[in-house]
Amino acid sequence: MWTLRRLSRPLGAFRRLATSRNEGFLSRLEEELQSMRTAGTFKVERVLSSPQSGAVTVVGGSEPVLNFCANNYLGLSSHPALIQAAQATLASHGFGLSSVRFICGTQDVHKQLEAAISTFHGTEDTILFPSCFDANAGLFEACLGPEDAVISDALNHASIIDGIRLCKAQRHRYNHMDMAHLEEILRECVAKGTRQRMIVTDGVFSMDGDIAPLREICDLADKYEAQVFVDECHATGFLGATGRGTPELCGVSGRVDIINSTLGKALGGATGGYTTGPKALIDLLRNKARPYLFSNTLAPSVAGASLEVFKMLSDSAGLLSSLQANVQHFRSSMKAAGFKLSGHESCPIIPVMLGDARLATEMADEMLKRGIYVIGFSYPVVPKGAARIRVQMSAAHQPEQVQRCIDAFIEVGKAKGVI
Repeated sequence: MWTLRRLSRPLGAFRRLATSRNEGFLSRLEEELQSMRTAGTFKVERVLSSPQSGAVTVVGGSEPVLNFCANNYLGLSSHPALIQAAQATLASHGFGLSSVRFICGTQDVHKQLEAAISTFHGTEDTILFPSCFDANAGLFEACLGPEDAVISDALNHASIIDGIRLCKAQRHRYNHMDMAHLEEILRECVAKGTRQRMIVTDGVFSMDGDIAPLREICDLADKYEAQVFVDECHATGFLGATGRGTPELCGVSGRVDIINSTLGKALGGATGGYTTGPKALIDLLRNKARPYLFSNTLAPSVAGASLEVFKMLSDSAGLLSSLQANVQHFRSSMKAAGFKLSGHESCPIIPVMLGDARLATEMADEMLKRGIYVIGFSYPVVPKGAARIRVQMSAAHQPEQVQRCIDAFIEVGKAKGVI
Protein backbone atom coordinates (compact mmCIF):
# COMPACT_ATOMS: atom_id res chain seq x y z
CA MET A 1 0.00 0.00 0.00
CA TRP A 2 1.35 3.43 -0.93
CA THR A 3 2.09 5.72 2.02
CA LEU A 4 3.76 9.09 2.36
CA ARG A 5 6.68 7.42 4.13
CA ARG A 6 7.60 5.62 0.91
CA LEU A 7 8.14 8.91 -0.98
CA SER A 8 11.78 9.26 -1.92
CA ARG A 9 11.47 13.06 -2.18
CA PRO A 10 9.72 15.56 0.10
CA LEU A 11 6.37 16.90 -1.14
CA GLY A 12 7.89 20.34 -1.68
CA ALA A 13 10.24 18.86 -4.28
CA PHE A 14 7.34 17.41 -6.23
CA ARG A 15 5.57 20.78 -6.14
CA ARG A 16 8.71 22.44 -7.53
CA LEU A 17 8.90 19.85 -10.32
CA ALA A 18 5.23 20.41 -11.18
CA THR A 19 5.72 24.18 -11.18
CA SER A 20 8.73 23.87 -13.48
CA ARG A 21 6.81 21.60 -15.86
CA ASN A 22 3.91 24.07 -16.05
CA GLU A 23 5.91 27.28 -16.44
CA GLY A 24 5.31 27.58 -20.18
CA PHE A 25 1.66 26.71 -19.88
CA LEU A 26 0.99 29.16 -17.04
CA SER A 27 3.02 31.88 -18.73
CA ARG A 28 0.86 31.60 -21.83
CA LEU A 29 -2.29 31.81 -19.72
CA GLU A 30 -1.01 34.94 -17.95
CA GLU A 31 -0.27 36.57 -21.31
CA GLU A 32 -3.80 35.84 -22.49
CA LEU A 33 -5.26 37.22 -19.26
CA GLN A 34 -3.18 40.37 -19.55
CA SER A 35 -4.35 40.91 -23.12
CA MET A 36 -7.94 40.67 -21.86
CA ARG A 37 -7.21 43.24 -19.16
CA THR A 38 -5.62 45.55 -21.69
CA ALA A 39 -8.60 45.25 -24.04
CA GLY A 40 -11.04 45.88 -21.20
CA THR A 41 -12.72 42.46 -21.61
CA PHE A 42 -11.48 40.86 -18.37
CA LYS A 43 -14.46 40.04 -16.17
CA VAL A 44 -14.50 40.54 -12.41
CA GLU A 45 -17.29 39.08 -10.33
CA ARG A 46 -19.11 41.36 -7.93
CA VAL A 47 -20.06 39.54 -4.73
CA LEU A 48 -23.52 39.87 -3.20
CA SER A 49 -24.24 39.48 0.51
CA SER A 50 -28.03 39.63 0.21
CA PRO A 51 -30.78 37.60 -1.45
CA GLN A 52 -31.51 38.27 -5.12
CA SER A 53 -34.06 41.06 -5.49
CA GLY A 54 -34.75 44.39 -7.15
CA ALA A 55 -32.26 45.86 -4.67
CA VAL A 56 -29.18 43.95 -3.48
CA THR A 57 -26.18 44.48 -1.25
CA VAL A 58 -22.73 44.23 -2.83
CA VAL A 59 -19.78 43.27 -0.63
CA GLY A 60 -17.76 46.40 0.04
CA GLY A 61 -20.70 48.71 -0.55
CA SER A 62 -22.27 50.77 2.20
CA GLU A 63 -25.78 50.92 0.75
CA PRO A 64 -28.02 48.55 -1.25
CA VAL A 65 -27.96 49.04 -5.02
CA LEU A 66 -30.74 48.62 -7.54
CA ASN A 67 -30.20 45.45 -9.57
CA PHE A 68 -30.90 45.76 -13.29
CA CYS A 69 -28.83 42.81 -14.52
CA ALA A 70 -30.56 39.72 -13.13
CA ASN A 71 -32.77 37.24 -14.97
CA ASN A 72 -35.30 37.72 -12.16
CA TYR A 73 -38.00 38.88 -14.58
CA LEU A 74 -41.00 38.12 -12.37
CA GLY A 75 -39.27 39.06 -9.11
CA LEU A 76 -39.73 35.56 -7.67
CA SER A 77 -36.13 34.72 -6.73
CA SER A 78 -36.68 35.49 -3.05
CA HIS A 79 -40.47 35.24 -2.89
CA PRO A 80 -41.66 34.13 0.57
CA ALA A 81 -43.96 31.47 -0.91
CA LEU A 82 -41.04 29.83 -2.74
CA ILE A 83 -38.80 29.92 0.31
CA GLN A 84 -41.57 28.32 2.37
CA ALA A 85 -42.15 25.63 -0.28
CA ALA A 86 -38.42 24.89 -0.47
CA GLN A 87 -38.16 24.61 3.31
CA ALA A 88 -41.17 22.32 3.49
CA THR A 89 -39.79 20.02 0.79
CA LEU A 90 -36.36 20.05 2.44
CA ALA A 91 -37.99 18.79 5.63
CA SER A 92 -40.15 16.17 3.91
CA HIS A 93 -37.84 14.92 1.14
CA GLY A 94 -34.31 15.63 2.36
CA PHE A 95 -31.38 17.66 1.06
CA GLY A 96 -30.28 15.58 -1.92
CA LEU A 97 -30.59 12.16 -3.56
CA SER A 98 -26.92 11.24 -4.10
CA SER A 99 -27.99 9.52 -7.28
CA VAL A 100 -28.89 9.95 -10.91
CA ARG A 101 -32.57 9.65 -11.78
CA PHE A 102 -32.66 6.09 -13.15
CA ILE A 103 -30.93 4.48 -10.14
CA CYS A 104 -32.57 5.90 -7.01
CA GLY A 105 -32.84 9.62 -7.72
CA THR A 106 -36.49 10.07 -8.69
CA GLN A 107 -38.96 11.27 -6.06
CA ASP A 108 -42.63 12.06 -6.35
CA VAL A 109 -41.87 15.80 -6.45
CA HIS A 110 -39.80 15.32 -9.61
CA LYS A 111 -42.64 13.53 -11.39
CA GLN A 112 -45.15 16.12 -10.14
CA LEU A 113 -42.97 18.95 -11.44
CA GLU A 114 -42.56 17.31 -14.84
CA ALA A 115 -46.33 16.92 -15.06
CA ALA A 116 -46.87 20.58 -14.08
CA ILE A 117 -44.44 21.75 -16.76
CA SER A 118 -46.18 19.62 -19.40
CA THR A 119 -49.55 21.06 -18.41
CA PHE A 120 -48.18 24.61 -18.52
CA HIS A 121 -46.75 24.21 -22.04
CA GLY A 122 -49.52 21.95 -23.33
CA THR A 123 -47.10 19.12 -24.19
CA GLU A 124 -47.19 15.36 -23.72
CA ASP A 125 -44.26 14.90 -21.35
CA THR A 126 -41.25 16.60 -19.75
CA ILE A 127 -37.79 15.57 -18.55
CA LEU A 128 -35.81 17.53 -15.93
CA PHE A 129 -32.09 18.31 -16.25
CA PRO A 130 -29.64 19.97 -13.83
CA SER A 131 -29.71 23.04 -16.10
CA CYS A 132 -30.95 24.07 -19.52
CA PHE A 133 -27.33 23.99 -20.67
CA ASP A 134 -27.48 20.26 -19.91
CA ALA A 135 -30.85 19.95 -21.64
CA ASN A 136 -29.35 21.48 -24.77
CA ALA A 137 -26.25 19.30 -24.45
CA GLY A 138 -28.35 16.14 -24.23
CA LEU A 139 -31.03 16.68 -26.86
CA PHE A 140 -29.46 16.72 -30.31
CA GLU A 141 -27.01 13.84 -29.87
CA ALA A 142 -29.83 11.62 -28.62
CA CYS A 143 -32.34 12.18 -31.41
CA LEU A 144 -30.38 13.13 -34.55
CA GLY A 145 -28.00 11.04 -36.65
CA PRO A 146 -25.84 11.38 -39.79
CA GLU A 147 -28.91 11.08 -42.04
CA ASP A 148 -30.51 14.14 -40.40
CA ALA A 149 -29.96 17.90 -40.68
CA VAL A 150 -29.99 20.50 -37.92
CA ILE A 151 -30.41 24.12 -39.03
CA SER A 152 -29.50 26.68 -36.40
CA ASP A 153 -29.83 30.46 -36.11
CA ALA A 154 -26.41 32.13 -36.28
CA LEU A 155 -26.87 33.89 -32.93
CA ASN A 156 -28.16 30.95 -30.91
CA HIS A 157 -26.95 30.57 -27.33
CA ALA A 158 -23.59 28.90 -26.69
CA SER A 159 -25.29 25.92 -25.05
CA ILE A 160 -27.25 25.24 -28.24
CA ILE A 161 -24.09 25.52 -30.32
CA ASP A 162 -22.22 23.12 -28.02
CA GLY A 163 -25.14 20.69 -28.01
CA ILE A 164 -25.27 20.63 -31.80
CA ARG A 165 -21.53 20.02 -31.97
CA LEU A 166 -22.03 16.81 -29.99
CA CYS A 167 -24.43 15.28 -32.51
CA LYS A 168 -23.58 13.61 -35.83
CA ALA A 169 -26.26 15.33 -37.89
CA GLN A 170 -25.43 17.50 -40.89
CA ARG A 171 -25.02 20.99 -39.43
CA HIS A 172 -26.23 24.18 -41.08
CA ARG A 173 -26.43 27.78 -39.88
CA TYR A 174 -28.79 30.40 -41.23
CA ASN A 175 -28.27 34.16 -40.91
CA HIS A 176 -29.87 35.63 -37.83
CA MET A 177 -33.68 35.57 -38.22
CA ASP A 178 -33.25 35.49 -42.03
CA MET A 179 -36.20 33.45 -43.28
CA ALA A 180 -35.11 33.53 -46.91
CA HIS A 181 -31.77 32.00 -45.96
CA LEU A 182 -33.48 29.43 -43.75
CA GLU A 183 -35.76 28.38 -46.60
CA GLU A 184 -32.80 28.10 -48.96
CA ILE A 185 -31.07 25.68 -46.58
CA LEU A 186 -34.26 23.69 -46.00
CA ARG A 187 -34.74 23.32 -49.75
CA GLU A 188 -31.16 22.05 -50.12
CA CYS A 189 -31.61 19.58 -47.27
CA VAL A 190 -34.76 18.16 -48.84
CA ALA A 191 -32.99 17.84 -52.19
CA LYS A 192 -30.18 15.88 -50.50
CA GLY A 193 -32.70 13.42 -49.09
CA THR A 194 -32.12 14.10 -45.40
CA ARG A 195 -34.25 11.92 -43.12
CA GLN A 196 -35.24 14.57 -40.55
CA ARG A 197 -34.76 18.32 -40.53
CA MET A 198 -34.77 20.28 -37.28
CA ILE A 199 -34.94 24.08 -37.15
CA VAL A 200 -33.26 25.32 -33.97
CA THR A 201 -33.69 28.79 -32.52
CA ASP A 202 -33.74 30.77 -29.33
CA GLY A 203 -37.17 32.20 -28.62
CA VAL A 204 -35.58 35.35 -27.20
CA PHE A 205 -31.94 36.12 -28.01
CA SER A 206 -30.56 37.05 -24.63
CA MET A 207 -27.80 39.43 -25.72
CA ASP A 208 -29.94 41.39 -28.18
CA GLY A 209 -33.46 41.15 -26.79
CA ASP A 210 -34.98 40.28 -30.17
CA ILE A 211 -37.59 37.60 -30.67
CA ALA A 212 -37.50 34.79 -33.23
CA PRO A 213 -40.14 35.01 -36.01
CA LEU A 214 -41.78 31.77 -34.91
CA ARG A 215 -44.84 32.05 -37.14
CA GLU A 216 -42.66 32.19 -40.25
CA ILE A 217 -40.40 29.44 -38.90
CA CYS A 218 -43.37 27.15 -38.25
CA ASP A 219 -44.76 27.86 -41.73
CA LEU A 220 -41.43 26.81 -43.26
CA ALA A 221 -41.36 23.74 -41.03
CA ASP A 222 -44.79 22.73 -42.34
CA LYS A 223 -43.69 23.32 -45.93
CA TYR A 224 -40.46 21.32 -45.68
CA GLU A 225 -41.59 18.75 -43.07
CA ALA A 226 -39.16 19.87 -40.37
CA GLN A 227 -39.28 19.87 -36.59
CA VAL A 228 -39.12 23.14 -34.66
CA PHE A 229 -37.01 23.45 -31.51
CA VAL A 230 -37.15 26.61 -29.38
CA ASP A 231 -35.01 27.50 -26.37
CA GLU A 232 -37.34 29.49 -24.10
CA CYS A 233 -34.98 30.36 -21.22
CA HIS A 234 -35.54 34.11 -21.57
CA ALA A 235 -39.28 33.87 -22.25
CA THR A 236 -40.95 31.22 -20.10
CA GLY A 237 -43.24 32.72 -17.50
CA PHE A 238 -43.34 36.32 -18.68
CA LEU A 239 -43.77 36.65 -22.46
CA GLY A 240 -47.17 36.16 -24.05
CA ALA A 241 -50.55 37.00 -22.60
CA THR A 242 -50.32 34.28 -19.94
CA GLY A 243 -46.55 33.86 -19.77
CA ARG A 244 -46.39 30.82 -22.04
CA GLY A 245 -43.45 32.37 -23.88
CA THR A 246 -42.67 33.15 -27.49
CA PRO A 247 -45.01 30.50 -29.00
CA GLU A 248 -47.91 32.26 -27.29
CA LEU A 249 -46.58 35.73 -28.14
CA CYS A 250 -46.17 34.79 -31.81
CA GLY A 251 -49.48 32.93 -32.06
CA VAL A 252 -48.01 29.47 -32.71
CA SER A 253 -48.94 27.61 -29.52
CA GLY A 254 -49.07 23.90 -30.34
CA ARG A 255 -46.93 24.25 -33.47
CA VAL A 256 -43.52 24.17 -31.75
CA ASP A 257 -42.39 20.55 -31.43
CA ILE A 258 -39.71 20.77 -28.73
CA ILE A 259 -39.17 23.37 -26.01
CA ASN A 260 -36.15 23.59 -23.75
CA SER A 261 -36.26 26.03 -20.86
CA THR A 262 -34.96 26.75 -17.38
CA LEU A 263 -36.10 27.02 -13.80
CA GLY A 264 -33.13 29.30 -13.13
CA LYS A 265 -34.39 32.60 -14.50
CA ALA A 266 -37.97 33.90 -14.22
CA LEU A 267 -39.23 30.70 -12.56
CA GLY A 268 -37.62 31.27 -9.18
CA GLY A 269 -34.01 31.67 -10.28
CA ALA A 270 -32.47 28.64 -8.57
CA THR A 271 -31.32 25.87 -10.90
CA GLY A 272 -32.65 23.20 -13.21
CA GLY A 273 -33.75 22.94 -16.82
CA TYR A 274 -36.06 20.79 -18.89
CA THR A 275 -37.08 19.48 -22.28
CA THR A 276 -40.80 19.27 -22.96
CA GLY A 277 -42.47 17.79 -26.04
CA PRO A 278 -43.65 14.47 -27.50
CA LYS A 279 -43.63 11.52 -25.09
CA ALA A 280 -41.57 9.37 -27.49
CA LEU A 281 -38.82 12.01 -27.47
CA ILE A 282 -38.87 12.34 -23.69
CA ASP A 283 -38.67 8.55 -23.26
CA LEU A 284 -35.71 8.49 -25.64
CA LEU A 285 -33.93 11.23 -23.67
CA ARG A 286 -34.42 9.33 -20.41
CA ASN A 287 -32.51 6.45 -22.03
CA LYS A 288 -29.91 8.30 -24.13
CA ALA A 289 -29.32 11.89 -22.95
CA ARG A 290 -25.91 11.79 -21.29
CA PRO A 291 -26.33 14.84 -19.00
CA TYR A 292 -29.49 13.17 -17.63
CA LEU A 293 -27.94 9.73 -17.25
CA PHE A 294 -24.70 10.90 -15.65
CA SER A 295 -25.74 13.88 -13.49
CA ASN A 296 -27.32 13.98 -10.07
CA THR A 297 -31.03 14.63 -9.88
CA LEU A 298 -32.45 18.07 -9.16
CA ALA A 299 -32.43 18.85 -5.42
CA PRO A 300 -35.82 18.13 -3.79
CA SER A 301 -36.11 21.64 -2.36
CA VAL A 302 -35.70 23.14 -5.84
CA ALA A 303 -38.34 20.79 -7.24
CA GLY A 304 -40.75 21.65 -4.44
CA ALA A 305 -40.29 25.40 -4.85
CA SER A 306 -40.59 25.10 -8.63
CA LEU A 307 -43.93 23.33 -8.21
CA GLU A 308 -45.10 26.36 -6.26
CA VAL A 309 -43.93 28.64 -9.11
CA PHE A 310 -46.17 26.87 -11.61
CA LYS A 311 -49.10 27.24 -9.24
CA MET A 312 -48.36 30.96 -9.00
CA LEU A 313 -48.15 31.37 -12.78
CA SER A 314 -51.87 30.69 -13.09
CA ASP A 315 -52.41 34.03 -11.33
CA SER A 316 -49.50 36.07 -12.71
CA ALA A 317 -51.40 38.82 -14.56
CA GLY A 318 -50.35 41.47 -12.05
CA LEU A 319 -46.69 40.55 -12.33
CA LEU A 320 -46.84 40.57 -16.13
CA SER A 321 -48.48 43.99 -16.28
CA SER A 322 -45.96 45.47 -13.81
CA LEU A 323 -43.09 44.07 -15.85
CA GLN A 324 -44.43 45.48 -19.12
CA ALA A 325 -45.04 48.91 -17.57
CA ASN A 326 -41.41 49.01 -16.45
CA VAL A 327 -40.20 47.90 -19.89
CA GLN A 328 -42.17 50.57 -21.75
CA HIS A 329 -41.19 53.36 -19.36
CA PHE A 330 -37.49 52.55 -19.59
CA ARG A 331 -37.46 52.12 -23.37
CA SER A 332 -39.35 55.31 -24.15
CA SER A 333 -37.33 57.44 -21.72
CA MET A 334 -33.94 56.12 -22.86
CA LYS A 335 -34.80 56.62 -26.54
CA ALA A 336 -35.95 60.16 -25.80
CA ALA A 337 -32.61 60.83 -24.08
CA GLY A 338 -30.71 59.77 -27.21
CA PHE A 339 -29.50 56.28 -26.32
CA LYS A 340 -29.35 53.55 -28.95
CA LEU A 341 -31.33 50.53 -27.78
CA SER A 342 -31.68 47.04 -29.23
CA GLY A 343 -34.35 44.39 -28.97
CA HIS A 344 -38.08 43.82 -29.27
CA GLU A 345 -40.34 46.50 -27.79
CA SER A 346 -42.02 44.10 -25.35
CA CYS A 347 -38.85 42.30 -24.22
CA PRO A 348 -37.49 43.05 -20.71
CA ILE A 349 -33.96 42.53 -22.04
CA ILE A 350 -32.93 46.00 -23.17
CA PRO A 351 -29.36 46.35 -24.51
CA VAL A 352 -27.93 49.87 -24.38
CA MET A 353 -25.56 49.77 -27.35
CA LEU A 354 -22.15 51.41 -26.83
CA GLY A 355 -19.76 49.66 -29.23
CA ASP A 356 -16.52 49.99 -27.29
CA ALA A 357 -15.70 47.33 -24.69
CA ARG A 358 -13.81 49.61 -22.34
CA LEU A 359 -16.57 52.22 -22.49
CA ALA A 360 -19.16 49.59 -21.54
CA THR A 361 -17.09 48.47 -18.55
CA GLU A 362 -16.36 52.01 -17.40
CA MET A 363 -19.99 53.08 -17.71
CA ALA A 364 -21.13 50.07 -15.69
CA ASP A 365 -18.62 50.99 -12.98
CA GLU A 366 -19.88 54.58 -12.91
CA MET A 367 -23.47 53.37 -12.71
CA LEU A 368 -22.60 51.28 -9.66
CA LYS A 369 -21.22 54.38 -7.95
CA ARG A 370 -24.68 55.87 -8.41
CA GLY A 371 -26.39 52.86 -6.90
CA ILE A 372 -27.33 51.09 -10.14
CA TYR A 373 -26.01 47.57 -10.68
CA VAL A 374 -25.58 46.79 -14.40
CA ILE A 375 -22.94 44.88 -16.34
CA GLY A 376 -21.05 45.71 -19.53
CA PHE A 377 -20.89 42.91 -22.11
CA SER A 378 -18.17 42.65 -24.72
CA TYR A 379 -16.34 40.11 -26.87
CA PRO A 380 -16.42 37.08 -26.77
CA VAL A 381 -19.93 37.19 -25.23
CA VAL A 382 -21.04 39.56 -28.02
CA PRO A 383 -19.35 40.33 -31.38
CA LYS A 384 -16.37 42.68 -31.44
CA GLY A 385 -17.44 46.30 -31.76
CA ALA A 386 -20.90 45.53 -30.36
CA ALA A 387 -20.26 46.05 -26.63
CA ARG A 388 -23.27 47.04 -24.61
CA ILE A 389 -24.80 47.32 -21.18
CA ARG A 390 -27.64 44.84 -20.99
CA VAL A 391 -30.44 46.18 -18.80
CA GLN A 392 -33.00 43.68 -17.52
CA MET A 393 -36.32 44.78 -16.12
CA SER A 394 -38.14 42.95 -13.35
CA ALA A 395 -41.65 43.02 -11.96
CA ALA A 396 -39.90 43.59 -8.62
CA HIS A 397 -38.78 47.07 -9.69
CA GLN A 398 -40.91 49.97 -8.52
CA PRO A 399 -41.56 52.83 -11.03
CA GLU A 400 -39.38 55.23 -9.03
CA GLN A 401 -36.52 52.70 -9.14
CA VAL A 402 -36.78 52.47 -12.92
CA GLN A 403 -36.67 56.27 -13.11
CA ARG A 404 -33.59 56.36 -10.90
CA CYS A 405 -31.88 53.97 -13.33
CA ILE A 406 -32.82 56.20 -16.27
CA ASP A 407 -31.51 59.31 -14.51
CA ALA A 408 -28.19 57.60 -13.76
CA PHE A 409 -27.80 56.49 -17.39
CA ILE A 410 -28.41 60.03 -18.60
CA GLU A 411 -25.88 61.48 -16.15
CA VAL A 412 -23.17 58.93 -16.98
CA GLY A 413 -23.99 58.99 -20.69
CA LYS A 414 -23.44 62.73 -20.86
CA ALA A 415 -20.21 62.51 -18.88
CA LYS A 416 -18.87 59.83 -21.25
CA GLY A 417 -20.02 61.62 -24.41
CA VAL A 418 -22.49 58.89 -25.36
CA ILE A 419 -25.43 61.30 -25.56
